Amino acid sequence: MKRIILFTAIALSFSSCEVMSQLPKLPGGTGVTEAEAGQGIKEALGQGLTRAVGFLNKTDGFFGNEFYKLLLPPDAQKAERTMRNIGLGKTVDKAILQINRGAEDAVGYATPIFVNAIKEMSITDAINIIRGPKDGATNYFKQKTTAALINAFTPVVKNSLDKVEATKYYGDLINTYNGFPTTRNKINPDLTSYVVGKAVDALFDQIAKEEMEIRANPVKRTTEILKKVFGAVWK
Repeated sequence: MKRIILFTAIALSFSSCEVMSQLPKLPGGTGVTEAEAGQGIKEALGQGLTRAVGFLNKTDGFFGNEFYKLLLPPDAQKAERTMRNIGLGKTVDKAILQINRGAEDAVGYATPIFVNAIKEMSITDAINIIRGPKDGATNYFKQKTTAALINAFTPVVKNSLDKVEATKYYGDLINTYNGFPTTRNKINPDLTSYVVGKAVDALFDQIAKEEMEIRANPVKRTTEILKKVFGAVWK
């Protein structure tokens, strides 16, 4: 369903093929119109974000991935060592598992934010991406969506963490540690901002990988417009 919504939104954002054919060509004799370039960039971003969300928004999308697996925040790692040393390793493991489950659940809600960013991309933006560095689309996406994504993502992550009881397990872990007579520096048990940051970073990392694949690998250019734009401009 998310895939259908995404590509419907992209399709609605373009004018007809007749109008596109009347728009100026890109410089350099590529035969690609500016409108086609804009459509190609939007499709590239659409494919990248669809795969990125799908890759992470599943069981073990974070927990089962060595690169993306969320561990406890740095300031809680001393607490983790202490808890494991006194025989509470299972409590720590449960907290870590549920933190990852919360991230996996929350990532699915990022799609509407990305769809809006793609719909709002102008032809000028697309041309600038073409003329820019090879990670230009990902950089544009970061610049245009990071703040809004974090703001919109935060309550969703909190709800997701609550839903899978990550907040409870992590809170129990940290509150137990904070209650030890030997604990001088208390740790804030709030997980939300930490998980939001990690989830957003993981999404952008996946989008960047997809962008590089589309640029470098013709097999990834799954539509005619992608073949035309990327094949002509980024040989």
